[in-house]
Amino acid sequence: MKLKLILAATAALAFAAPAMADGKALYLEKTCVACHGKDAKKPLTPEYPKLAGQNAKYAERQMLDIKSGARANGNSAAMKGVMHLVSEAEIKELAKYLSEIK
Repeated sequence: MKLKLILAATAALAFAAPAMADGKALYLEKTCVACHGKDAKKPLTPEYPKLAGQNAKYAERQMLDIKSGARANGNSAAMKGVMHLVSEAEIKELAKYLSEIK
């Protein structure tokens, strides 16, 4: 009986909290690749930043500020349309991924 309860609880937890996608998958899924390039090194236009190797805390803060509207200058208007699709946890994963690109 205890084993059945443990198995049922484990199964419930597995379905309740979906696994977080890794940063690379999020980079593709959230369409970052469209403007910042396949490897985050060759942006669509010279005005867009290269993101590869960016400091994780800095990248996270910029994305959060764009999402909240605290940053509304320059090219952030283009990002505003995308950032509402990205959760804070996903932003953290994206920032971590970008910081690790060599």
